Amino acid sequence: MRVALYPGTFDPITLGHLDIIERAMALVDRLVIGVAINRDKGPLFDLEERVAMVQRECDSVVQKTGGEILVHPFENLLIDCARDVGASVIIRGLRAVADFEYEFQMVGMNRALDSNIETVFLMADADRRAIASKLVKEIARLGGDVSKFVTPHVMNALHEKLGRTS
Repeated sequence: MRVALYPGTFDPITLGHLDIIERAMALVDRLVIGVAINRDKGPLFDLEERVAMVQRECDSVVQKTGGEILVHPFENLLIDCARDVGASVIIRGLRAVADFEYEFQMVGMNRALDSNIETVFLMADADRRAIASKLVKEIARLGGDVSKFVTPHVMNALHEKLGRTS
């Protein structure tokens, strides 16, 4: 069974993330979505909320694509998380060349820690490249329309969290 890990903070999960998830499903038998705790980023949504959001959105992906998706919170090293879930592949999404610089360094470090775990990069779909959770949160905070970037459920969760009406 080919198992891959797609890690992120998913604060919140966006249509860009879902695009990568759907395309990754075509490559593996089981996709584990690693929801990073990452307190340093100061997430808007707590871990339980992010895990629930990711699970809800991934349920519809499974219905559409088949396959198996597991949602797994983690706080340890990415490479240790990959080992914990039995992943031989780490999936990373790239939006722009700027992402590549950081990701290139991460791959080198991860390969030094465990050369048996490969990293596969998937380019974001052209109409999803500008989507970043950080920007989605900022737009929502300032009262902008985020419906082009997230699902209706996530948009409602953002509005609720920010004290806005949908």
